[in-house]
Amino acid sequence: MKEKLKIVTGRITLKQLRALDAAIREGTISGAAQSLSVTPPAVTMQMRLLEETVGLPLVERTNAGLRPTDAGQVVLDAVHRCEAALEACGDALDALKGTGGGRVIVGVVSTAKYFAPRALAAFARAHPGVDVRLSVGNRGETVAALQDYELDFAVMGRPPDGFEVDRAVIGDHPHVIIAPPDHPMAARKSIAIADLAGETFLLREEGSGTRLLMRRLFAEVGLDPTIGMEIGSNETIKQAVMAGLGVALISAHTIAPELSDGRLAMLKVDGLPVMRQWFVVKRRSKELLPASQALWDFMAVSGAEFLPGLGATQSATATVSGPTGDTR
Repeated sequence: MKEKLKIVTGRITLKQLRALDAAIREGTISGAAQSLSVTPPAVTMQMRLLEETVGLPLVERTNAGLRPTDAGQVVLDAVHRCEAALEACGDALDALKGTGGGRVIVGVVSTAKYFAPRALAAFARAHPGVDVRLSVGNRGETVAALQDYELDFAVMGRPPDGFEVDRAVIGDHPHVIIAPPDHPMAARKSIAIADLAGETFLLREEGSGTRLLMRRLFAEVGLDPTIGMEIGSNETIKQAVMAGLGVALISAHTIAPELSDGRLAMLKVDGLPVMRQWFVVKRRSKELLPASQALWDFMAVSGAEFLPGLGATQSATATVSGPTGDTR
């Protein structure tokens, strides 16, 4: 039965349905023809084709004019639903042509969640009709989602190099080494990076950009630190450092509250912070609709306003070879 229904509906056209609707509404073939700006024979032909496809009479003639049969009323109800759906579709497309509506799906690497939501909220307040959806993941997850076209664009550090992308710089992204406030080096004004050789470093999970950055930094200065726990989030890293389980290289954008209230100390290591950059990134082949383009432009132009203040981290910076951009 379902297959038969597919065959029937597959042969029905919008022109046929509108001919039926006009004939019932106007009460005559000639009235329907005038309403549709066609000839009466054209209306008659479309209605005949529709009845042949359905296999039932759809109209009957009365002294008051054309009226639907029971079958005709079923089809007429469907016509009205179709027209309503098409009108809604048109409204939605009109909204997508501007920045007053539409949906944007933004991927954010986990470290960017310390500033990106505030930027997205500011955009949403200025564009209340736009549905902004946020997807937070680690670097690997975010790159995979970009590659699979699941995101309009992403906020991240080092852009992926496995496929062509467009990118725009948001702003600087410093990385520093943190320790518990009672750490013996916390009060020192200058620490050589070699002095960290005896420290236990906590590090992020495999696939984390921060982990890759730390490995690259230490390899370039010939340091082979002791590695402690592998931890899957910045928040847990901070708690572990506070507990005295080790020190860690971490984004300075994640630690402002803990530095402010004295729960963490930033070690003044010579050459740090390592300064990277934040980007908005999309697949080059991904076409952005107006709402998505507006948010992209907002992040590229105004995103830096939402970055946490660098404060004491604004000192001589280290550079790490490799592609420009933060790795997390």
